[in-house]
Order: sequence, then C-alpha cells, then structure tokens
Amino acid sequence: MTTVIDGKQAAASVIEAVRSAALDLEVQTGTKPGLAVIIVGNDPASQTYVASKSRMARECGFKSIQHSLPEDTTQEALMALVSDLNIDPEIHGVLVQLPLPKHLDSEKVIQSILPEKDVDGLHVVNAGKLATGDSETGLVSCTPAGAMILVRAICGTDLSGLNALVIGRSNLFGKPMAQLLLTANATVTIGHSRSRDLPAIARTADILVAAVGRPEMVKADWVKPGATIIDVGINRIPAPERGEGKTRLVGDVAFGECAPIAGAISPVPGGVGPMTIAMLMANTVIAAYRATGRAAPKF
Repeated sequence: MTTVIDGKQAAASVIEAVRSAALDLEVQTGTKPGLAVIIVGNDPASQTYVASKSRMARECGFKSIQHSLPEDTTQEALMALVSDLNIDPEIHGVLVQLPLPKHLDSEKVIQSILPEKDVDGLHVVNAGKLATGDSETGLVSCTPAGAMILVRAICGTDLSGLNALVIGRSNLFGKPMAQLLLTANATVTIGHSRSRDLPAIARTADILVAAVGRPEMVKADWVKPGATIIDVGINRIPAPERGEGKTRLVGDVAFGECAPIAGAISPVPGGVGPMTIAMLMANTVIAAYRATGRAAPKF
C-alpha cells in the first residue's frame, strides 16, 4: 500500500514546534522573533504568498512587518530598506519576495541581506555553509529543507546505502536538496536536461526528487518499485473538464500512474508546498535564537 505523504500535517507539526520555541525565547529573554517581508509591485501571486507568510508569522507569535513598495521602486531605495532591516535588532529574518520587477537586480538584493538574517537561505555564504556541512551557523533554503523533512519521515535520518536522484540543478532547489541528501549519507545523482537516459537513472533511485517545472514528466516506467518520490513541481495545466478556461495544479510526476509503484509519494498540491512556509518560520526562529546567543532548535 503506497503512503501518500501529507505535507499539510508535517507542516502543522513544524509550525507547532516553532510556536513553542518562539514562546520559550520570549519568556526566557524577552525577545520576540521578528520577520520582515518586502514585496515590490502588484503581482497577484506574490501578493497572495506574502499575505500568507505574514499571517503565519503572526500566528507563530513573531513580530511581523510587511513592506509593500511600488512597482517603480529604484534599486537604491530597495537596497537602502534592506540595509535598514539588516541593522534593526528586532528583525531576525529578512525576506524579499521574488520575482522582482524586471528593472531590479534580484541577485544583488538577495546578496545584500546579512547571511544570519537570510531566512530564505539564498545567500552565497549560506549556500557555502550547506556545501561544507555547517548546520550550526548556516540557514538552509526553505523548500529543500521542507522536502528533506518529508524524506526523513519515510526513510529515517540516516540514508546510508540508498540511491537518491534529484532531477533539476537550480541554485534555489536542486543543488541544496542534493547537498542535504548527501549530508544524510545517501548516494546522490543530480539529473538535468543534459543527462543521458534519465529514465534509466531514475529506475535506480530509492529516493526520487523531481524539481524541473515540466508537468507530469516522470512516468511510471521511471520509478523503482517501492521508491520514495518527492514531487516539488507546481505546474498549472488546462482543465477543460472543469469548464472553459479552467486550470488545475499538477506536479512534475504523473501521480496517478506512479503512485501504485512507489512506496511513498508526495502529492501536488498538499505535499512539499505547505512545508516551504513552515521552514521559513523555522529559519526565523533559528535566527532569533542565534541572535540572542542561545542554542537554536532543530527541525
């Protein structure tokens, strides 16, 4: 019987632990974890994401600040705001909602956030700490960190002897995910558009993580029987059965045909997605603990 991994339940468990840790920190030190989210422009999807992040921060007992800037905000103005937040002792996490308007240099903005406040885990210093195995002072990108919690729930904390394939090599997800699996002692392969015979590579994988943004690319004949599949893709495809112009969300894995073969599989929606915001909250409380000189909780 295939286990369908419940990301909502796993995320709720993380959030409960974050709430408890935040309350303990405030009781013991008087410090309330602070998260500042910056959004530039009026992109509807970004507005929705930011609202949900700010709401979750408040529910976790954080000081939650949202800076909504106009579409024509200059690079200098945005960098100045980040600089102010970097030196604000009540703010422990700074997040800039991506994508930014095209006239802004996103990478320059992200790299200007102090690494210890980079709760998105995108700064090169945090990427370097992950690559060198420093889990005590670095912050890990939220989506791979959340996906790894789902992997551990099925496969345990020590992945010795297991083959893992990550399909996708982005800096945002693929590379940090591979590093997390490697740190947990898995034998890791990164597959991508230039890989030869990706289905054959996939058939050797005990853990298969798909993050390429191609709807239902991973088919049943790619899957090793009993494998754990983590589907990170979020793709909107036409759904004429729901009415003209309607769409539905699917992952990078053809869930219907792969689920009966897998041992465990995360659905889309309801799998990795809920974990991303949960790990953002976890990173914020970790950053707050470190800022007060206390040992940070582990998630």
